[in-house]
Amino acid sequence: MAESKLVPQRPTGAFIGASWVALLVGVSSYLVGLWNATNMELNEKGYYFTILLFGLFAVISIQKTIRDRAEDIPVTNIYYGVAWFSVIASLSLLIIGLWNADMLLSEKGFYGLAMLMSLFGAITVQKNVRDMAVFAEVEKTENPKRKLFSGQDIPAATPGPTHRPDSTAILGRPE
Repeated sequence: MAESKLVPQRPTGAFIGASWVALLVGVSSYLVGLWNATNMELNEKGYYFTILLFGLFAVISIQKTIRDRAEDIPVTNIYYGVAWFSVIASLSLLIIGLWNADMLLSEKGFYGLAMLMSLFGAITVQKNVRDMAVFAEVEKTENPKRKLFSGQDIPAATPGPTHRPDSTAILGRPE
């Protein structure tokens, strides 16, 4: 069976933009909610802020480990397990905190949805950053003279003589 190699695809501008919007809207909504929470003690605000930071780091870490494994980059089982534990722990701490909080149900839902939107945005932004790096590396090796500018899609040059196999070398034997 022939092994197929994954060809990196450049994420579309719309997906990159939507990812950043989800991250920024989620994080800023969560933080504005904390800032405006008049009935919340400073230590409670710190608890929810720390959960947000912990969750963002955890989902970026799990996305990276999953992607590394998919690309046959070594990842230890212990790190993979810690990454999953961190995601589950951050979500559990948020749920436990909101369950026991003296807030309206609508406020609890707001924090939960803002957190989920932030985590989703962080995962997709990290994925896009990695995809763009892989895409740029492939473009650099396949077509070193091509310049990539942000927001522009310059058509690749047609393969020239440098891309054709050497017809003089047969089966790797010198002439």
